Amino acid sequence: MAKPFDESERAAVYRAIHERRDMRHFVAGAVDPRVLERLLDAAHHAPSVGFMQPWRVVRITDPALRTALRDVVERERQATADALGERRDAFMKLKVEGMGECGELLVMALMDGREAHVFGRRTMPEMDLASVACAIQNMWLAARAEGLGMGWVSMFDVDAVRELLRMPEGAKPVAILCLGHVDEFYQQPMLQAEGWAQRAPLADCLYENGWGS
Repeated sequence: MAKPFDESERAAVYRAIHERRDMRHFVAGAVDPRVLERLLDAAHHAPSVGFMQPWRVVRITDPALRTALRDVVERERQATADALGERRDAFMKLKVEGMGECGELLVMALMDGREAHVFGRRTMPEMDLASVACAIQNMWLAARAEGLGMGWVSMFDVDAVRELLRMPEGAKPVAILCLGHVDEFYQQPMLQAEGWAQRAPLADCLYENGWGS
Protein backbone atom coordinates (compact mmCIF):
# COMPACT_ATOMS: atom_id res chain seq x y z
CA MET A 1 0.00 0.00 0.00
CA ALA A 2 1.34 3.43 -0.96
CA LYS A 3 2.69 5.53 1.87
CA PRO A 4 0.92 8.87 2.50
CA PHE A 5 2.68 12.16 3.08
CA ASP A 6 3.53 12.79 6.70
CA GLU A 7 1.13 14.88 8.78
CA SER A 8 2.83 18.25 8.24
CA GLU A 9 3.06 17.67 4.48
CA ARG A 10 -0.61 16.75 4.27
CA ALA A 11 -1.53 19.81 6.30
CA ALA A 12 0.40 22.03 3.88
CA VAL A 13 -1.46 20.62 0.88
CA TYR A 14 -4.87 21.14 2.47
CA ARG A 15 -3.87 24.59 3.70
CA ALA A 16 -2.98 25.67 0.17
CA ILE A 17 -6.32 24.37 -1.08
CA HIS A 18 -8.39 26.10 1.60
CA GLU A 19 -6.43 29.38 1.61
CA ARG A 20 -6.20 29.82 -2.15
CA ARG A 21 -8.01 32.96 -3.20
CA ASP A 22 -8.96 34.62 -6.47
CA MET A 23 -6.98 37.80 -5.85
CA ARG A 24 -7.77 41.24 -7.24
CA HIS A 25 -5.59 43.48 -5.05
CA PHE A 26 -1.83 43.47 -5.66
CA VAL A 27 1.14 45.50 -4.47
CA ALA A 28 4.13 46.61 -6.50
CA GLY A 29 7.04 44.27 -7.00
CA ALA A 30 8.41 41.93 -9.61
CA VAL A 31 7.95 38.18 -9.32
CA ASP A 32 11.25 36.37 -8.81
CA PRO A 33 12.04 34.64 -12.15
CA ARG A 34 12.94 31.45 -10.29
CA VAL A 35 9.56 31.42 -8.57
CA LEU A 36 7.78 32.09 -11.87
CA GLU A 37 9.62 29.16 -13.42
CA ARG A 38 8.50 26.91 -10.56
CA LEU A 39 4.89 28.01 -10.99
CA LEU A 40 4.94 27.40 -14.73
CA ASP A 41 6.51 24.00 -14.12
CA ALA A 42 3.71 23.21 -11.67
CA ALA A 43 1.15 24.10 -14.34
CA HIS A 44 2.97 21.97 -16.88
CA HIS A 45 2.74 18.95 -14.56
CA ALA A 46 -1.06 19.05 -14.48
CA PRO A 47 -3.04 16.00 -15.58
CA SER A 48 -4.39 16.09 -19.12
CA VAL A 49 -6.72 13.76 -20.97
CA GLY A 50 -4.79 11.48 -23.31
CA PHE A 51 -1.62 13.24 -22.09
CA MET A 52 -2.29 15.84 -24.76
CA GLN A 53 -1.00 18.76 -22.65
CA PRO A 54 -3.24 21.31 -24.41
CA TRP A 55 -2.13 24.37 -22.44
CA ARG A 56 -0.14 27.19 -23.95
CA VAL A 57 1.00 30.15 -21.83
CA VAL A 58 1.65 33.63 -23.21
CA ARG A 59 3.64 35.86 -20.88
CA ILE A 60 2.78 39.53 -21.36
CA THR A 61 5.84 41.78 -20.91
CA ASP A 62 4.91 44.59 -23.32
CA PRO A 63 3.21 47.41 -21.34
CA ALA A 64 1.22 48.49 -24.39
CA LEU A 65 -0.10 44.98 -24.88
CA ARG A 66 -1.03 44.76 -21.20
CA THR A 67 -3.01 47.99 -21.58
CA ALA A 68 -4.72 46.71 -24.72
CA LEU A 69 -5.75 43.49 -22.96
CA ARG A 70 -7.07 45.48 -20.02
CA ASP A 71 -9.15 47.58 -22.41
CA VAL A 72 -10.69 44.39 -23.81
CA VAL A 73 -11.57 43.29 -20.27
CA GLU A 74 -13.05 46.68 -19.42
CA ARG A 75 -15.34 46.57 -22.44
CA GLU A 76 -16.65 43.18 -21.35
CA ARG A 77 -16.99 44.37 -17.76
CA GLN A 78 -19.34 47.11 -18.95
CA ALA A 79 -21.27 44.66 -21.14
CA THR A 80 -21.59 42.20 -18.26
CA ALA A 81 -22.86 44.96 -16.00
CA ASP A 82 -25.51 45.91 -18.53
CA ALA A 83 -26.61 42.26 -18.79
CA LEU A 84 -27.07 41.92 -15.02
CA GLY A 85 -30.09 44.17 -14.83
CA GLU A 86 -30.95 45.09 -11.26
CA ARG A 87 -27.60 43.83 -9.98
CA ARG A 88 -25.68 46.18 -12.28
CA ASP A 89 -24.75 48.74 -9.64
CA ALA A 90 -23.63 46.08 -7.16
CA PHE A 91 -21.49 44.47 -9.85
CA MET A 92 -19.85 47.77 -10.85
CA LYS A 93 -18.66 48.22 -7.27
CA LEU A 94 -16.71 44.97 -7.41
CA LYS A 95 -13.04 44.93 -8.33
CA VAL A 96 -12.92 42.23 -10.98
CA GLU A 97 -9.27 42.38 -12.09
CA GLY A 98 -5.82 43.48 -11.00
CA MET A 99 -4.20 43.70 -14.44
CA GLY A 100 -2.73 47.13 -13.85
CA GLU A 101 -1.02 46.28 -10.58
CA CYS A 102 0.09 42.63 -10.76
CA GLY A 103 3.75 41.78 -11.26
CA GLU A 104 3.11 39.23 -14.00
CA LEU A 105 0.33 38.92 -16.54
CA LEU A 106 -0.14 35.56 -18.24
CA VAL A 107 -2.68 34.34 -20.77
CA MET A 108 -3.51 30.65 -20.53
CA ALA A 109 -4.77 29.25 -23.82
CA LEU A 110 -5.80 26.08 -25.58
CA MET A 111 -3.43 24.97 -28.32
CA ASP A 112 -4.35 24.66 -31.97
CA GLY A 113 -4.71 21.30 -33.72
CA ARG A 114 -6.68 19.76 -30.88
CA GLU A 115 -8.95 17.86 -33.26
CA ALA A 116 -6.08 15.41 -33.81
CA HIS A 117 -6.34 14.27 -30.18
CA VAL A 118 -9.12 11.70 -29.88
CA PHE A 119 -8.00 9.73 -26.81
CA GLY A 120 -10.45 10.64 -24.03
CA ARG A 121 -12.18 13.26 -26.17
CA ARG A 122 -14.22 11.30 -28.71
CA THR A 123 -17.48 11.82 -26.82
CA MET A 124 -16.31 14.69 -24.59
CA PRO A 125 -14.17 17.08 -26.65
CA GLU A 126 -14.35 19.65 -23.84
CA MET A 127 -11.89 17.58 -21.82
CA ASP A 128 -9.09 19.67 -23.31
CA LEU A 129 -10.56 22.67 -21.51
CA ALA A 130 -10.78 20.63 -18.29
CA SER A 131 -7.10 19.84 -18.66
CA VAL A 132 -6.20 23.53 -18.97
CA ALA A 133 -8.26 24.24 -15.86
CA CYS A 134 -6.17 21.65 -14.00
CA ALA A 135 -3.00 23.46 -15.11
CA ILE A 136 -4.39 26.75 -13.84
CA GLN A 137 -5.30 25.19 -10.50
CA ASN A 138 -1.82 23.69 -10.14
CA MET A 139 -0.30 27.14 -10.65
CA TRP A 140 -2.80 28.72 -8.28
CA LEU A 141 -2.02 26.34 -5.42
CA ALA A 142 1.71 26.64 -6.01
CA ALA A 143 1.42 30.44 -6.01
CA ARG A 144 -0.39 30.35 -2.67
CA ALA A 145 2.39 28.17 -1.24
CA GLU A 146 4.93 30.72 -2.55
CA GLY A 147 3.03 33.59 -0.90
CA LEU A 148 1.92 35.07 -4.22
CA GLY A 149 -1.60 36.01 -5.20
CA MET A 150 -3.23 34.97 -8.44
CA GLY A 151 -6.46 36.09 -10.04
CA TRP A 152 -8.36 34.53 -12.95
CA VAL A 153 -9.88 37.07 -15.34
CA SER A 154 -12.49 35.58 -17.67
CA MET A 155 -14.28 38.72 -18.83
CA PHE A 156 -13.02 39.24 -22.34
CA ASP A 157 -13.97 38.86 -25.97
CA VAL A 158 -12.21 35.69 -27.11
CA ASP A 159 -11.63 36.88 -30.67
CA ALA A 160 -10.23 40.23 -29.51
CA VAL A 161 -7.65 38.53 -27.28
CA ARG A 162 -6.87 35.99 -29.98
CA GLU A 163 -6.17 38.82 -32.42
CA LEU A 164 -4.01 40.79 -29.97
CA LEU A 165 -1.84 37.73 -29.28
CA ARG A 166 -1.72 36.64 -32.93
CA MET A 167 -2.99 33.17 -32.08
CA PRO A 168 -3.23 30.64 -34.90
CA GLU A 169 -6.51 29.23 -36.16
CA GLY A 170 -7.95 26.86 -33.59
CA ALA A 171 -6.09 28.27 -30.58
CA LYS A 172 -8.27 29.87 -27.92
CA PRO A 173 -7.58 32.04 -24.86
CA VAL A 174 -9.12 30.62 -21.69
CA ALA A 175 -7.92 32.86 -18.87
CA ILE A 176 -5.97 36.03 -18.21
CA LEU A 177 -4.00 35.35 -15.03
CA CYS A 178 -2.83 38.15 -12.74
CA LEU A 179 0.11 37.05 -10.59
CA GLY A 180 1.95 39.07 -7.99
CA HIS A 181 2.64 40.14 -4.45
CA VAL A 182 -0.23 40.93 -2.07
CA ASP A 183 -0.38 42.58 1.33
CA GLU A 184 -2.56 39.77 2.59
CA PHE A 185 -4.87 37.07 1.31
CA TYR A 186 -8.62 37.49 1.65
CA GLN A 187 -9.98 35.70 4.70
CA GLN A 188 -12.78 34.33 2.53
CA PRO A 189 -13.56 34.46 -1.19
CA MET A 190 -14.01 38.08 -2.21
CA LEU A 191 -17.44 37.55 -3.77
CA GLN A 192 -18.58 35.85 -0.58
CA ALA A 193 -17.23 38.71 1.54
CA GLU A 194 -19.01 41.21 -0.73
CA GLY A 195 -22.30 39.35 -0.36
CA TRP A 196 -22.47 38.40 -4.04
CA ALA A 197 -22.77 34.65 -3.37
CA GLN A 198 -22.08 32.05 -0.70
CA ARG A 199 -20.30 28.71 -0.91
CA ALA A 200 -22.85 25.91 -1.32
CA PRO A 201 -22.85 23.19 1.34
CA LEU A 202 -20.94 20.10 0.22
CA ALA A 203 -24.04 17.99 0.91
CA ASP A 204 -25.90 19.89 -1.82
CA CYS A 205 -23.28 18.83 -4.37
CA LEU A 206 -22.84 15.19 -3.39
CA TYR A 207 -25.09 12.37 -4.58
CA GLU A 208 -24.85 8.60 -4.28
CA ASN A 209 -25.81 6.03 -6.92
CA GLY A 210 -27.95 8.50 -8.85
CA TRP A 211 -28.72 12.15 -9.44
CA GLY A 212 -30.25 13.85 -6.44
CA SER A 213 -30.00 10.80 -4.22
